[in-house]
Amino acid sequence: MPDTTGTHLMPRPPRPGEPVTVVGAGIAGAWAALLLAEAGHPVTIHEAGTAEMVGAASHWAGGMLAPDCESDGAEPAVVRLGHRSIDLWRSVLPNTPLNGSLVVCHPRDRADLERLARQTAGYERVGAERIAEMEPALAGRFREGLFFRGEGHVEPRVVLPALHARLRGLGAEIRFGSPVRPAELDGTIVDCRGLGARDAQPELRGVKGETVLIETAEIALSRPVRLMHPRWPIYVIPRTGNRFLIGATTIESEDASGVSVRSALELMTAAYTLHPAFGEARIIELGAALRPAFPDHAPRIVVTGRRIAVNGLYRHGFLIAPALGEIVANYVAHGTRDNEVMRWS
Repeated sequence: MPDTTGTHLMPRPPRPGEPVTVVGAGIAGAWAALLLAEAGHPVTIHEAGTAEMVGAASHWAGGMLAPDCESDGAEPAVVRLGHRSIDLWRSVLPNTPLNGSLVVCHPRDRADLERLARQTAGYERVGAERIAEMEPALAGRFREGLFFRGEGHVEPRVVLPALHARLRGLGAEIRFGSPVRPAELDGTIVDCRGLGARDAQPELRGVKGETVLIETAEIALSRPVRLMHPRWPIYVIPRTGNRFLIGATTIESEDASGVSVRSALELMTAAYTLHPAFGEARIIELGAALRPAFPDHAPRIVVTGRRIAVNGLYRHGFLIAPALGEIVANYVAHGTRDNEVMRWS
């Protein structure tokens, strides 16, 4: 397994083939377990929830793989990890859609597009003709935009079971409905419980994200489209079966009981301004979840003896989980250390 960029070796011998227990089967736990299993470690995963994972933040995620497009509000580590993760997604799931990310705006919101252009990199400016070539459904609707080539998206409720199946194929055991406390386990433990880990990391907080899943055959998109707007900027992500996930809300609240009326109205109104066909779409689902975040919004891997805690993925779980899993696997196998995200306690 290749070393992760910006690392050096810890002064301790490798432990090839050592059994590892992973706590949490969401996207962080699944990727850590997968890369550990591929490195030859016997892996057991404990997941408190059911196999459907409906209680996990991963179940409700957007699944955008957009390190450059989202770099305006992300920590530098997220961008680095995101680029590495795209390579890992491509390696493990070769059919991962990597058609890029498209950002558009209405003329009145051009200042917001220019702000994004100043704060990001890795894009090309596109005009109305190019937008129409990439997304025929948007022809004539937008004069300019930013195209982030090489980015992509995954469908969380498809790829997470695929990762679980791959784990089983490698001989890993996944125990659903099996809540455990990492501090009470023996051996090498990788704690990927998200907000469930506040018993060990009390500085974690939940940041609410809300989404609307709709269905319509009146429009087709081949990549995530982000619409700039000063009040309700949104992303629309294509799903299978003529479905689209609309999201963008980030609310400082730990109430995940449902989507507020205001958020639902704003999300759907913004989608309508992207294309009027969304006004006739059928609402399939309103969803809300809490994303685990540290105060600095940066991910952390905290090592306490033989316990390794991976947490704080915030809004970027599917974007950075593969690279974080690689860092964990390299540390367990070789003692490799990544100073940007790893800490010791």
